Amino acid sequence: MRHHVEPIQACLNGRRTATDHRAVPLTPDQLATAARSAVAAGAGSVHVHPRDGEGDESLDVLWVEPAVRAVRRACPGLPVGVSTGLWMCGGDAAVRRDTVLKWTAAEDRPDFASVNLSEPGFEELADVLAEMGVGVEAGVWSERDALTLLGGTRADSCTRVLVELIDLPPEQALIRADRIMDLLRRADCTTPVLLHGEGVSTWPVLDRALALGLETRIGLEDTLVDPDGGVVADNDALIRLALSRTV
Repeated sequence: MRHHVEPIQACLNGRRTATDHRAVPLTPDQLATAARSAVAAGAGSVHVHPRDGEGDESLDVLWVEPAVRAVRRACPGLPVGVSTGLWMCGGDAAVRRDTVLKWTAAEDRPDFASVNLSEPGFEELADVLAEMGVGVEAGVWSERDALTLLGGTRADSCTRVLVELIDLPPEQALIRADRIMDLLRRADCTTPVLLHGEGVSTWPVLDRALALGLETRIGLEDTLVDPDGGVVADNDALIRLALSRTV
């Protein structure tokens, strides 16, 4: 039995829509319901992508605040995070920064936000979020991203390093994970690491994270299937499956 297991984060929706899976939560009420169920299933935090009135991902305060507020009301004390993917602002880092600066209601800001090192404007947005009291998950997708993080000013002050293995077959994902982790270790980086995969690499990478005693995540953002390839019912099913692999 593994003696130390970090809380599992539930990534409830990501870029998916109901076309991908009927249980993908989009509206604030749906996110709140999904978050409540995720906590009951064993999740320790949630990561969401708020949507606008058309169902598109958005960082606009008009959509971020209601989503965060709804989840907080449903799950008091639950850490709530959002993505800041640059695609939500048309690829413009300055627009993203200015959009995030409009998150003026402190009580409705997320607890943390993921910011990808591979996208322009990481340091500037990380500084803005820190000044707002929002933790930063540094999204590291490659060895290059890890070196960029370690060479900057935020490696030791982020909430966590989010090591993400995206669009990779399992074997390549695990090799890349090991290389990134080695870079972080050699740099004596003490920031907590959350390691996760996506698509076909989801379950192998989750198992690697559990074996290493690292934080990890699971949810419909990352996969729609169980380890055997069967389509799951919802986020809760994924969380329960993940927790069953900790013993």
